[in-house]
Amino acid sequence: MGATAIAIPYVVFVWWFSTGAVLALVGLAARHPAAFKWGTAAAFVAALSGVAVSSQAAEDANAYCAFTCAILLWGTVEMSLLAGWITGPRPEPCPRDCTPASRVGFALQAIAYHELALIATAGLVFAVTSGAPNRLSWWTFAALLVLRQSAKINLFLGVRTLNDELLPQQVRFMRSYFAKKSINLLFPFSIAAATTATVLVAAAALGAKSTFDGVALSLLASLIALGLLEHGFMALPMPVINLWRWSAPAEPVMAAVAALPASLPVTPIARPVLAVVPATPEAERPMPAPKTSMSAQKTAAALARQRLEEQFRQAYRQARADAQAQTITGLAAVSVTPPVDPNTTAQGGVP
Repeated sequence: MGATAIAIPYVVFVWWFSTGAVLALVGLAARHPAAFKWGTAAAFVAALSGVAVSSQAAEDANAYCAFTCAILLWGTVEMSLLAGWITGPRPEPCPRDCTPASRVGFALQAIAYHELALIATAGLVFAVTSGAPNRLSWWTFAALLVLRQSAKINLFLGVRTLNDELLPQQVRFMRSYFAKKSINLLFPFSIAAATTATVLVAAAALGAKSTFDGVALSLLASLIALGLLEHGFMALPMPVINLWRWSAPAEPVMAAVAALPASLPVTPIARPVLAVVPATPEAERPMPAPKTSMSAQKTAAALARQRLEEQFRQAYRQARADAQAQTITGLAAVSVTPPVDPNTTAQGGVP
């Protein structure tokens, strides 16, 4: 009874933590791409091995192991999509002027390889658990596959709240295939089907004849109920993405400054010129760079880099122009005027 009692809180924690962990790990993929790919591949093999081993015994501990390995296996495939490795033959935004039929085709092309990877992984799980006394890994992966396909189709048809703010940059193109509507025709059927499945599996868990069956069915019922909850999030008038905001911290602007190439002409040109060049007429002064506020720390790195490069270009052009003007003025003064007191300037004032 104790193993069954912790099934619901365990599934809730795994659902919440694994979602945030996937987003956090994908955020590190750009910094260490090779290590991340090898690590994901190793996790995939380890999870599949865990599925095969845990399926050989119908015990309470094996039920939790099979369920956890199936979640880990699902997470590795999801990371391959969110990191932009396995998407589709056309990983591009949806054209704005396309027809509804073309939009369906473009959406399928955008994620076709990922869908094939999910189907192939489901086939592997089915194969390694076929005929085994513990097939919870297969039922867990199958439930995730059906619930996720339902969520994707509903996002494509249109829902009230998209909750897509935490999509990584490399797959932001998928947002163009989402639609925002109050409701679509499929959504009520998706809710009804998920509710029915939750009730049936929960009833089977309550009437289970063995402890193992009770634990396995409780884990599965809790997972389907959370899939139903995720569908409900799409109908809420407010986003719930703050549940996982901790997993994707915003990068400060200074990180973008540090990533700028060292070849930009910053120090050797701008500093000396700004220290010795006399006052320039108001009309010829370069426009000052806009002051950044604290909120600028959350701007995209590309915008920060573009702004800084433009400032450097303006300083460089102004330096070259002022240097040429000084040279011409000095030559003219030598040819037509007698020497002047070195303690005075060309305007007769003390510098």
